[in-house]
Amino acid sequence: MHAGMGLGALGLLGVLVFLVALFIAAIFLYLGAKLVGIEEATFGRSVIAVLGGGILALLLAVVPVIGKLLSVIGYIWVIKVVFNTSWLRAFLAWIMTMVVTIVAVLVLGAIVGLSLLAAL
Repeated sequence: MHAGMGLGALGLLGVLVFLVALFIAAIFLYLGAKLVGIEEATFGRSVIAVLGGGILALLLAVVPVIGKLLSVIGYIWVIKVVFNTSWLRAFLAWIMTMVVTIVAVLVLGAIVGLSLLAAL
């Protein structure tokens, strides 16, 4: 087996994992935006907002002392611009995205936990 083939497969796997994570995050942002009544929220715009917000947040997070705050503000700004909405609705969409994500993780964890118990 050629050594480069293994690295190529890892690269492809990394791309697939990135795309799956991007689409899952976009679903959560889309749901959060719809819950707060952002009319221009679409799944496509959600993908763009997650990708752009993630890149901007990553770049801003390296700023000493206030990087984390700047990254959150930057991410909310991207949501505001992509969905053509107000700062308040963008902030609420960001918060609702976190809430929907937490609820989904808890429900999925409960299902997996119950499935494991049932397997015993």
